[in-house]
Amino acid sequence: MKICFIGLGSIGTRHQRNLVKILSERGIAYEIHALRTSNRELPDDVEKLIGKQFTSYETMDNDYDIVFITNPTNKHYETLMNVIPKTRHIFMEKPLFMDLKNGIESISVKPDSVYYVAAPLRYNAVFPVIEEFVKKNRVYSARAICSSYLPKWRKNIDYRDNYSAKKDMGGGVSLDLIHEWDYLKLLFGKPRKLFYLCGTKSELEINSDDIAVYIAEYTDKIVELHLDYFGRRSVRQLELFTESGTMKADFISQTVSFDNGTEIKDIPVNRVNDPYVLEMNYFIDLCTGVKKDNLNDIKTAYDTLKIALGESGDLE
Repeated sequence: MKICFIGLGSIGTRHQRNLVKILSERGIAYEIHALRTSNRELPDDVEKLIGKQFTSYETMDNDYDIVFITNPTNKHYETLMNVIPKTRHIFMEKPLFMDLKNGIESISVKPDSVYYVAAPLRYNAVFPVIEEFVKKNRVYSARAICSSYLPKWRKNIDYRDNYSAKKDMGGGVSLDLIHEWDYLKLLFGKPRKLFYLCGTKSELEINSDDIAVYIAEYTDKIVELHLDYFGRRSVRQLELFTESGTMKADFISQTVSFDNGTEIKDIPVNRVNDPYVLEMNYFIDLCTGVKKDNLNDIKTAYDTLKIALGESGDLE
């Protein structure tokens, strides 16, 4: 496989390591290139695997099997449009774009190609348990939260210099934490009506939104979502309220419990594999034809982006 990474920050290097591990286990030969506009030093194990480095789209090769788009969100649309002619398949880091102004009508996808947008929370060990619970119980209400402290996100990097802190680079919790809307939409579909508030309310030295709150109305339920950059204790949880009781899933501890009002029971979770490794395996299965159904293609990811950005009106 001939592969090119565009952007090799923390998430790009993670994907490169996982990809190399998986291709090696499958006995698939690979050649890795990179397009980089930064002089930042790369980890030795990442650097040594890069056969060629480019600084512009014009100098890239034109015959890649896969291109990974893992640069800042504000560059995603431009990058996608430039690399579609140069590759068969594309893996794009979330979110798809930083806004809705370009749409997806102008994107000429190749019919036999895979265009996959990252959605790693789907591969967290608790998610299959949540899916099964939702199938078997009528949910009246759901309450989700993702709260963490941005300065502690990335070791040895000043949070003020990272794209998350900068609105014009696609930073802000609505985009950065789009994982939540990805899995909520997968569980419940698109809401009928959406209320959305966001802003910068903390003392963090950023100009991107550090809090977003959503209330989504469905025909048979209400869903609440809270996102922030300033919670000192990391929390990533979902509560589901049903007639028989309340289920609570914790994506960080990978635990699930059920409270029927008289006792709390733990629901078994198979915590074995790294979600990012599972996702990369799934993507390679798509590219090699082992699996056919792309669960998060450009259209699906764009619909999620519309909700995350609070698009009003009938979303069904």
